[in-house]
Amino acid sequence: MSIVIRHAEPSDFEAVQSIFEAPEAIAGTLQVPFPSAEAWRKLLAEQQPGGKILLATIDGRVVGQIGIHTVPRPRRAHVGYIGMAVHDEWHHQGVGSALLQAAISLADNWLHLLRLELTVYTDNEVAVRLYKKHGFFIEGTHRAYALRDGKYVDAYAMARIHPNPPNIALHRPTSDGR
Repeated sequence: MSIVIRHAEPSDFEAVQSIFEAPEAIAGTLQVPFPSAEAWRKLLAEQQPGGKILLATIDGRVVGQIGIHTVPRPRRAHVGYIGMAVHDEWHHQGVGSALLQAAISLADNWLHLLRLELTVYTDNEVAVRLYKKHGFFIEGTHRAYALRDGKYVDAYAMARIHPNPPNIALHRPTSDGR
């Protein structure tokens, strides 16, 4: 089984919609049930500047997606926000790791992002472990973050700082304090 990562095209809207029709994918994201095909078509056709949506495919079938969205404010231009979903049928198959590796490489090597942020429900232990495995740390907890199936759930704020940022001169004080 080979996982291929590629950029999402507008024609992929039905495949992306099918990911978010799966119960576990809906439960793990901020999406609501019964996603509209038109909404996904529009999202893929009219991607925001600085945003990238990548898809994971296996034998040509779209099985997962990840989006990196940059912050359009000058003082936060070094930040990207990640959102990801894997189709229920493809959990525990390496799809999430492949998507994260591709997104991190894109952020580190091409988008010049210093910081990647995400939120993940505190009860989604598999996802939390996956993010930690790829260098993300829990920075805090959002209480009653979102409504899911009639109940409010908490979410972790997680982030990853580029481990070896290019072209950044870090100030190191000299022995005289300057």
